[in-house]
Amino acid sequence: MEALRELVMKPVIVVHGGAWAIPDEMAKASVDGVKSAATEGFLAMKTGASALDAVELAVRALEDNPVFDAGHGAVLNANGEVELDAIIMDGRNLSAGAVCSVRNISNPVSLARAVMEKTDHVMLTGRGANMFAESVGVTTVPTDTLVTEWERSEWEKAKKYPTGVRELFNCHRGHDTVGAVAVDSSGNVACATSTGGIRNKMVGRVGDSPVIGSGGYADNVSGAVSCTGHGEAILKVTLARLILSNMEKGKGVSEAVDMSLGYMADRVHEGGGGGAIVVSQTGDWAAKFTTERMAWAAVKEEVIWSGLNPSEQFKETLTQ
Repeated sequence: MEALRELVMKPVIVVHGGAWAIPDEMAKASVDGVKSAATEGFLAMKTGASALDAVELAVRALEDNPVFDAGHGAVLNANGEVELDAIIMDGRNLSAGAVCSVRNISNPVSLARAVMEKTDHVMLTGRGANMFAESVGVTTVPTDTLVTEWERSEWEKAKKYPTGVRELFNCHRGHDTVGAVAVDSSGNVACATSTGGIRNKMVGRVGDSPVIGSGGYADNVSGAVSCTGHGEAILKVTLARLILSNMEKGKGVSEAVDMSLGYMADRVHEGGGGGAIVVSQTGDWAAKFTTERMAWAAVKEEVIWSGLNPSEQFKETLTQ
């Protein structure tokens, strides 16, 4: 039976560019970016790459794209500094790696993978993460190269109107996370999530993105999830693991996400919107959100789906 499943399994990848109030001027670039990242990960799996390789490739593409709040498009904290978080997880054996509050790494998802594969730990933070990066030859970059002129301008505006994290998240000057989930031709799942956090956050603030079970989770028993949205709310309900728990109880992928986002809205006092992308071990997938918008794309069987607004889904044949 296992051999038969491997023969018929088709690779699937789903990518998101963050659930938030994406302004119109960033809409097309956001959708184009997630479609490109999803395509890159899918084509890699078609030529034999694992789900783990695919989600790293997809998230690296988003980290390199200044449209998104990760890597080269990171937002700034209250002191005008970059602080990046990322996680990656392998559903085959629950191996995971994460980094948080790193400041001069252009692709923190790859540093997270190095933590997973080259240490006995799951998470490294701040100075320790940078020391590890140097020890394994991960290239550092000047922090200024990660900050766009647009972000510097938006940060200056945010300084004039100090407010809480929830208000920052819900306004059009907010910004958010990127992520990917995949299942490969062997039926193995993986997830990756990366972020620069929320603009004007407190120095040292870490949201859900690098936390196992919150910002992401992958388990071959059920599937893989990458979350996005109000980090403090997601942390309180361990959203990624909650979604998979609902799937393990027999819920379909779409219903599991809706139930879990609804539970978060009901149980967390400050509320906070969010979203998630999910893929099951059998290749079913979903991209759901409760925010104004979320840029997402999925590729399965040479077809790419994408969307931005609620209840929106576009379908086209994948061109290579």
